[in-house]
Amino acid sequence: MQDMLGWYQVPADQETTADFLKRFQDRSGRPDSVRAVIGERAGCVGPKASLYQSSDGSITTVVSGWPYWTNRRYAQMATGNGMAQSVAEAYRADPEGFLRDLRGSFVLAVIDVNAQSVMLALDRIGQRHLFYAVTPAGLVFGTRADDLVRHPGVNTELSLQALFDYVYFHHCPSPGSIYTKVYKLEGGECLVWRDGSVSRRYYWLPEFREDSDATVEREGTKLLELLTEAVRRETHGASKIGAFLSGGLDSSTVSGLLARESEGEADTFSIGFPVEGYDEIAYARTAARHFNTRQHEYYLTPADAVTAIPLVAAACDEPFGNSSALPAYFCAKLAREHGVDRLLGGDGGDELFAGNERYAKQLLFEYFWEVPSPLRKTFESALNRIPPALQKGIVRKAGRYVEQAGTPLPDRLQDYNFLHRHDVNEIFHPDLLASIDVGAPLSIQRACYRRPKEASPLNRMLYLDWKITLHDNDLVKVNRMCELAGVEVAYPMLDDAVIELSCRIPSKTKLKANNLRWFYKRAMHGFLPAEIINKSKHGFGLPFGIWLQNHEELKALAYGSIQQLKGRGYFRAEFLDHAIAMHQSVHAAYYGELIWVLMMLEQWFQTRAIR
Repeated sequence: MQDMLGWYQVPADQETTADFLKRFQDRSGRPDSVRAVIGERAGCVGPKASLYQSSDGSITTVVSGWPYWTNRRYAQMATGNGMAQSVAEAYRADPEGFLRDLRGSFVLAVIDVNAQSVMLALDRIGQRHLFYAVTPAGLVFGTRADDLVRHPGVNTELSLQALFDYVYFHHCPSPGSIYTKVYKLEGGECLVWRDGSVSRRYYWLPEFREDSDATVEREGTKLLELLTEAVRRETHGASKIGAFLSGGLDSSTVSGLLARESEGEADTFSIGFPVEGYDEIAYARTAARHFNTRQHEYYLTPADAVTAIPLVAAACDEPFGNSSALPAYFCAKLAREHGVDRLLGGDGGDELFAGNERYAKQLLFEYFWEVPSPLRKTFESALNRIPPALQKGIVRKAGRYVEQAGTPLPDRLQDYNFLHRHDVNEIFHPDLLASIDVGAPLSIQRACYRRPKEASPLNRMLYLDWKITLHDNDLVKVNRMCELAGVEVAYPMLDDAVIELSCRIPSKTKLKANNLRWFYKRAMHGFLPAEIINKSKHGFGLPFGIWLQNHEELKALAYGSIQQLKGRGYFRAEFLDHAIAMHQSVHAAYYGELIWVLMMLEQWFQTRAIR
């Protein structure tokens, strides 16, 4: 367990502190591994090895994750005295700049009683979440929102904006949360609370390069070396290591490197679906044979879904609508049943090395803006003069291309979003819409997309996905499902050195002539089997909409949840009825995803006993 909770200048009586300590002890399964550090104005609960308090009580630090130093002095101190103490000493020496020397996955907090301040920080991607709440008296922070809202100083009012954002993104995006007064840090960000005020800044931003003189061969060799080092580092300290294996590029790479490090003793875990078009376990088997891993498989059924859906909802701090959480949980559960205590995930490769089809599609639209303005206007004018009756075939496609290209990035990425394709007034209750900003989701994305100082459209999309797809979504999914199953998880693909290498690969080399991950595939030639390199992207997709058509228990759970959602007053009842009707009549897969999102929202409410 790597969770922690802390507070400063916020009263917490002995009963509250004892409750937190017991919760953490019960969660860890090892009561003696958790402790509380309590002072007159501050307190912290977390793993013993992650907590440090100076002898005079002026500095308290808590560090969770797997960080490491590039500074030799602090690296030696961490080895001898623990990471938390080394962070305290680095903070004393350079409060503003010490994070520059820290690498790896981490969540950290420094409480400085003398300065009457608290610093919070996340690693560059934000591989875990760090929540915080500013109270009238001080600050409460922690890795779980469920823990924060149990503190008597934290307001537990639900955020209507977050409910809208959840339907938009299928998760609650940072920097907000499902609670009005609880917020989240983002990757590469630190926060300083001092005298009641909060300042947030990005201590790290990527520096993308397009003029690199690096060759594909040299950087490809370097990439494999860095990933090998990352896998070796992430295996340290675990008694038995395994790897997720979907049969895609990234999980196959990580599994292969683990097998090479383990000399034939690597365990890999895969999930299959007995539904045509969804099951790709054959590719996982190809990778397992190629690397000689001990392959373990489980075929997920609708009955499994009925059992696990309430558990998945309860495991998440906020409503979470990514349906691939279910196979992720069963994969982690399978690993735990085979004695694994840490899994390696392949998350991050697509977002570092351009592996999603939307990147290539959006760059086709960007070509339109390279045409001189007079020619663009002439072309648009000619299309507009064509009578509607004749706008068919290629003419219609050309018109649609111009229409889509006319929307700038990043807004264009959401062209097919359900809430852009349907009138929100027909979906949400008027009272909710009157209280929120329907443009907030796009504002969040625009701010992130524009944040890098200099970057190509491709690299800006990648950086945006580091937040929207990784930090806010996929990593939450894998982290929470592994925690639910009782295993740790680490992400070698998100090693800092790998991130830095990806930033110096030119855009035209990452994605070349519409070929996704061109550089990465070239780098992995000779290591990955050809079948894996040449396959199309898939992953742990869930055939929920298909199952829902014929499995009565699953249907009762899903439709029943949506009927109960009616009574909460957030959605128009007609919309919820329409969603069910559309799933039953046409587009089972498309509307199945919407049913899942709505069902998981209601399930989350129920697991929190929210009326």
